[in-house]
Amino acid sequence: MITLPLPSLIRIPLLTALLMLLATWLAVAPTALAAPAKPVILVLGDSLSAGYGLDAQAGWVALLQKRLDAQGYDYRVVNASISGDTTSGGLARLPSALDRHKPAIVLIELGGNDGLRALPLKAMRDNLTRLADLSLNAGAKVLLLEMRIPPNYGAAYTEGFTRTFGEVSQDRKLTLVPFFLLPLVGVAGAFQDDGIHPSAASQPTMLDAVWPSLKPLLK
Repeated sequence: MITLPLPSLIRIPLLTALLMLLATWLAVAPTALAAPAKPVILVLGDSLSAGYGLDAQAGWVALLQKRLDAQGYDYRVVNASISGDTTSGGLARLPSALDRHKPAIVLIELGGNDGLRALPLKAMRDNLTRLADLSLNAGAKVLLLEMRIPPNYGAAYTEGFTRTFGEVSQDRKLTLVPFFLLPLVGVAGAFQDDGIHPSAASQPTMLDAVWPSLKPLLK
């Protein structure tokens, strides 16, 4: 019978323990060393941001991701826009989106459909304010995109509609993006056949209208 010296008997359990620790570390190393998740830019909008009538990669939100990548901004864009959505619809969807994506920046592009349906302006203002508050309380920076509607609802409603966005942005100290369809007015081919939704050719112009307000918020 071979008897190992006492120091050797101590080293054997130590070696076994070290080997077990090494095996455990190797098992979790890929997860532990994985790159941190990219901060998220969440776009909460309607058909103007959902890319209605366009190929998936043609909309201005998809182009935003491409511009961020090209310019070295390490963000992931999540498009939570739904065609036809209103501020109340966005308000119903936002909490789960904030919880799931934990965005660093939220772009709110809603209100156009509220105006086209002549919904009460106070309700729209309350919804926009609540959308901003939820986003700010979640730790996100917020951009509010100004919306405008045709004048056929009467001057009082039309002017009050546009004014609402400025008032909400002032009350909550948000960056207000001027109406991003204004550069398209009077431009041939700027809109699809319905005369409402911008064409694929107009999407870069829409992104250019948002970019100066967004860029200062990027890391």
